[in-house]
Amino acid sequence: MKRYLLIFLSFFLVNCNGQEKKSKPLTNQKMDKNNLEYATLAGGCFWCVESCFHMLKGVESVTSGYSGGQKDNPTYEEVSTGTTGHAEVVQIAYDPKIISFKQLLEVFWFLHNPTTLNRQGNDIGRQYRSAIFYHSDKQKQESEESLKASEAKGEWNGKYVTEIVPFKKFWSAEAYHQGYYNANPNQPYCSAVVGPKIQKFKKHFGELGWLQEKVEQ
Repeated sequence: MKRYLLIFLSFFLVNCNGQEKKSKPLTNQKMDKNNLEYATLAGGCFWCVESCFHMLKGVESVTSGYSGGQKDNPTYEEVSTGTTGHAEVVQIAYDPKIISFKQLLEVFWFLHNPTTLNRQGNDIGRQYRSAIFYHSDKQKQESEESLKASEAKGEWNGKYVTEIVPFKKFWSAEAYHQGYYNANPNQPYCSAVVGPKIQKFKKHFGELGWLQEKVEQ
């Protein structure tokens, strides 16, 4: 009896001392397209993250676009000047019964460096900033908690500079930006930057069972 009591107490103490809780594998249940929610995230060049989010179970669509600025109907050329205030973003439509907003944020932290201000690699400017545009008070709270947790775990070396700001408007990018990597895998930027990121993502989240069974790349 004492032996079982000691085992129970040891388990209780380990969990109360802040042992990291791993996300559960995603379910294979059918997506409910009538009750989708939205996440709008900026993690540098949208070519780099769009394909990855689209591979996740529970994600209905991923649209590259612009958000966070002042200009209506911005073009890619205008956003690229850094003067519109917009960031390159992806807007994700997802089924929260299959994948949660917190799990999307785990992918978000994995895919970009949240410690570099207005920069991802050689992409420099406000349009490449790290940002979460929350759609609800719940998303705001979960974003703040997720940022603190990721920073505390040291997933990236340094202090996070990710902006957590309310969502206002989303402007879809031009048609040729949608699914850009899939259509242009041999384009120099895609083969040098996007491709390796996708392979790293597929290995990590494939092992967790988060990816759709059939992924076309």
